[in-house]
Amino acid sequence: MSYAEKHLIAGETVQYETRLHWIVMAGHALIAAVLALVGVSLLITPWRVVYGGEAASGPLRWAGVACVVVAAIFFGIGFVRRGATEMAVTNKRVIVKSGLANRRTIELLLSRIESIAIEEPALGRLLGYGTVIVRGTGGTPEVFPQIARPLEFREQVQRQIAGELKSP
Repeated sequence: MSYAEKHLIAGETVQYETRLHWIVMAGHALIAAVLALVGVSLLITPWRVVYGGEAASGPLRWAGVACVVVAAIFFGIGFVRRGATEMAVTNKRVIVKSGLANRRTIELLLSRIESIAIEEPALGRLLGYGTVIVRGTGGTPEVFPQIARPLEFREQVQRQIAGELKSP
């Protein structure tokens, strides 16, 4: 169950949810891949056969194991970072939660949203991510980078605002 679903108010339903795009894991995954490649190569190389490698065989194998473990940790950090941010649009508000140990939540009533801006770099347009900037009335802009399908998020907010304005 998502953060938004756990914290709904009376008469509120979740209309749309999104998370960070997988691109936020790219740096972590690249470092993890390099470390894993080094680690596996250290593990599978026959060090005893290499000239003078018999004395270094044990430490190099431990270094290989360490590289693989650090690679798994780097990948895990990227995976947790991606999963720790949630954005939801309900029929009454926009809810954004980021962080795991240090949590930051933003909840904006739909009637208090002044504008939503989207910034998409060229790569973001191709891969489907961008920065969402939500401005509330009288508040500072809230910036959320690397959100998956930002245009769809904006459309869902606009639909909910239009639906709320039509209701008495």
